[in-house]
Amino acid sequence: MKHASLAALALGIFATPAAAQAQAAPVMQAISGTRLDVSATGEVSRVPDVAIITAGVMTRSTSATGAISENAARMERVRAALKRAGIADRDIQTSNISLNPEYRYQENMPPQLTGYTASNQVNVKFRDIRNTGRILDALVAEGANQINGPSLTIDKPETALDEARTKAVAAGRARAELYARALGMRIVRLLSVSEGGGYSVPPPMPMMRAQAADSAASKIDPGEQQLQVTLAMSFELQ
Repeated sequence: MKHASLAALALGIFATPAAAQAQAAPVMQAISGTRLDVSATGEVSRVPDVAIITAGVMTRSTSATGAISENAARMERVRAALKRAGIADRDIQTSNISLNPEYRYQENMPPQLTGYTASNQVNVKFRDIRNTGRILDALVAEGANQINGPSLTIDKPETALDEARTKAVAAGRARAELYARALGMRIVRLLSVSEGGGYSVPPPMPMMRAQAADSAASKIDPGEQQLQVTLAMSFELQ
């Protein structure tokens, strides 16, 4: 009885890994027809409702302390202008702070330190694109001399992406039907669907620079943006 118990225990030990492997093995769909793999893209257009612009101040001085001090004072006026315009704290994010020495180079002479350049930049999210140009002009008037952008985007794209997904499924099904008819076959069932990712196709980004405060008012045209979703679909044909 003792030997039988040991044998049963050993059998259980060796059987356990095999059972675990059997459970972990992927279940393959058996098909009796022809497998067809297609790729399809769904696309929708939306008007961007958010503009992201980098605004900042660059100052120069003969001393590092002077460059930083002047920069901080002018940047504080820029931040105050943003607050007066109704920009929330969550929509203002520091993107870069730097202090760099400047040198004069002459032939056969060591570099000569001439001063320092300080820079402070923030990314600003404008949720009302119509007022972006007016606010930018106010920032320039308050001392901002670095303005880059805008990057136009859609704040909540999921609804638009879901519409693109629906279009992608319909396009994939239509393409599979076309292949089936061309081959003299029919679609029996859908085997798998996988999404390659949803993304927007941004337009070329224009570059803005600070201008004189008495120049014509800046204007941003949002235009349209395309959002795409690509699917990989597999069908069984017979």
